[in-house]
Amino acid sequence: MSLPQHVRLVEVGPRDGLQNEAQPISVADKIRLVDDLTDAGLSYIEVGSFVSPKWVPQMAGSAEVFAGIQRKANVTYAALAPNLRGFEDALAAGVKEVAVFAAASEAFSQRNINCSISESIDRFLPIMEAARLHGVQVRGYVSCVLGCPYEGDVAPEQVARVAKALFAMGCYEVSLGDTIGTGTPGATRALIDAVAAFIPRSKLAGHFHDTYGQALANVYASLLEGIQVFDSSVAGLGGCPYAKGATGNVATEDVLYLLNGLGIDTGVNLDRLIRAGQRISEVLGRPNGSRVAKARLAS
Repeated sequence: MSLPQHVRLVEVGPRDGLQNEAQPISVADKIRLVDDLTDAGLSYIEVGSFVSPKWVPQMAGSAEVFAGIQRKANVTYAALAPNLRGFEDALAAGVKEVAVFAAASEAFSQRNINCSISESIDRFLPIMEAARLHGVQVRGYVSCVLGCPYEGDVAPEQVARVAKALFAMGCYEVSLGDTIGTGTPGATRALIDAVAAFIPRSKLAGHFHDTYGQALANVYASLLEGIQVFDSSVAGLGGCPYAKGATGNVATEDVLYLLNGLGIDTGVNLDRLIRAGQRISEVLGRPNGSRVAKARLAS
């Protein structure tokens, strides 16, 4: 299969990236990050999460962030809304697209959201209905698609069942997440092949963590399988708070450098993106997790 001419990058840094940081982050800094990412040319930015601050303290203030950002036409500003209350709060904040999460691993689902996979999907039914009524699009995430911290290997057929359920209930796109970063290119291609038996490849996205250094290789493997949407996090921010040691979303800068080198259009400006990632890294007092950014900033 030939490589796609265009790829859409889904920037998850302000949500998936920041939610796992230990220190408090001001609303103003979150707004600045989203505005920097908009200026870099990203067309899809996951801004925040409407969950209980008791569970994810860093996502407190998401409504204020949505109120403060400089929205640009043709840019999607999305939020995670795991339940109907979260959806209603997102709607009140002017959110036009939300995301819901399910796991491909029963053990991860129980430890993450205290219910089975099927129960978690049933909980999304009221969200899907409310979203239809209000004209809000819903994107689905499946976590642990290439391995679980509690169960180990996860069968591609199990991932396919969960992805199929999300797609059937109305998620317009399903993002396949390697939550603990153990996936390899061969396993990635086999996974996509299994899921694509039920969902068109044009409706699938890849979400890779770089814990084992395989994220970019997995992105390339996914490109070969016809995937044209990838989630990534500026400066490599974040990981999964429920998976010990699973730090490191793949850095948006690194994915963009790969895509640029392949002649694939994204509409994103690498220099502006590097500046955005460096600014938030300095705010957080942590090293920039992008290899491309570190190399460019050192030259």
